[in-house]
Amino acid sequence: MKKMAIILAAGKGTRMKSDLPKVLHEVNGKPMVQHLIDKLERIGMDRIVVVVGHGAGQVKEKVRGNVEFVSQVEQLGTGHAVMQTSSLLEKEEGLTLVLTGDTPLIEEDTITRLMDYHMEKEAKGTVLTTNHFNPTGYGRILKGEDDHVIGIVEEKDANTEQKRIQEVNTGIFCFDNRALFESLPLLDNQNVQGEYYLTDIVSLFLLKSYEFESFLLFDNEQMLGVNSRVQLAEAERVLRKRINEKHMNNGVTMIDPLNTYIGEDVVIGANTIIYPNVTLNQITVIGENVVIESGSVITNSIIGNNSIIKQSVIMDSHLGNDVQVGPFAHIRPQTVIHNGAKVGNFVELKKTVLGEGSKANHLSYLGDSIIGEGVNIGCGTITVNYDGKHKHQTIIEDEAFVGCNANLIAPVKIGKGAVIAAGSTITKDVPKNSLGVARSRQEIKKGYKSRTTQS
Repeated sequence: MKKMAIILAAGKGTRMKSDLPKVLHEVNGKPMVQHLIDKLERIGMDRIVVVVGHGAGQVKEKVRGNVEFVSQVEQLGTGHAVMQTSSLLEKEEGLTLVLTGDTPLIEEDTITRLMDYHMEKEAKGTVLTTNHFNPTGYGRILKGEDDHVIGIVEEKDANTEQKRIQEVNTGIFCFDNRALFESLPLLDNQNVQGEYYLTDIVSLFLLKSYEFESFLLFDNEQMLGVNSRVQLAEAERVLRKRINEKHMNNGVTMIDPLNTYIGEDVVIGANTIIYPNVTLNQITVIGENVVIESGSVITNSIIGNNSIIKQSVIMDSHLGNDVQVGPFAHIRPQTVIHNGAKVGNFVELKKTVLGEGSKANHLSYLGDSIIGEGVNIGCGTITVNYDGKHKHQTIIEDEAFVGCNANLIAPVKIGKGAVIAAGSTITKDVPKNSLGVARSRQEIKKGYKSRTTQS
């Protein structure tokens, strides 16, 4: 059976007090709507259609994945939003999910179980419901004696008795696609809001003797809709807790999970220890037996086994096994640090390869460089890679020794086993096993102070 999904993402979200479309506000480093798209792709939906409106251009630019877009120019309700997908989906056969773009906490397993239940019951429509002790603001589920759904009434249209109902609409539905699109043109807007409610489709189905089912979700935390900054923070808290518990259950130690920030797509090996106030973002992979100390931020990078990261920032880079970084190092994009290498305090690497066993222990900048194995980079060394218009490369071959406070003016090559004297500014290639010295000869002027202090 073909499986399709419609994500409603056209609203402005006025309570967010922001020019950014509501569905682009991030939860744990990812836009709310992207959480849904990623989950739908992982469970194998055949088509995903996103209904956009406010800030449509921003949404289209930001969202990634195999999705199609339709526009809802006027926001006239959820039913009206689904109508906008008719040109794409009305001729399809199969199952169609409808979800709201501001529910990033819904889990893949819940979506899968909803679809399975819908198919098992051979229903034309199924609504995902949950129970709320305080259901204010939610649409109430009306049921007949046979426990089938006979209606969904919105809060503003509900009477006193209906408002006492605690089973509520989550805004997530599963439909037989043909039945859905045959009924959509029959919706009207005769309600307090003057909108076309998707929930009114229930009564239209019943007129055709189509049974409408409900699937009860006991974990109503998954259904938190994000309509304000307060709810955004709450969604962040819930998702972060869920992610951290998954990693801890897989053998990762977190000293303080409440203050550890890990993205949904991060992979962490067993026996790794993460200290408080660590942030791991995007597609980051951490190996086994790694120690990441407080204050470190690692984004879209790979860290090999048995490595130690101390209070450092690493972005778009690849570190091997047994690597030590920090404290206070900055590893910038396109850097590769091979096994056993060490990058010490206040060292910055950019677009640089640091070979196996090489060391840059203190206060250095290494940019656009290829550094071989067993190289020593002295304190204060700088690869001078930028001439004001272009970047140039420095090559330092295996077992070279670069003394403290050296400037290597790129493009330049330091040969295998070469030694660069401390304080040198190197502008020409240094052959292998040679000594490169480029500094002024020291002069001693005896009695200088006494002469300058005479009146």
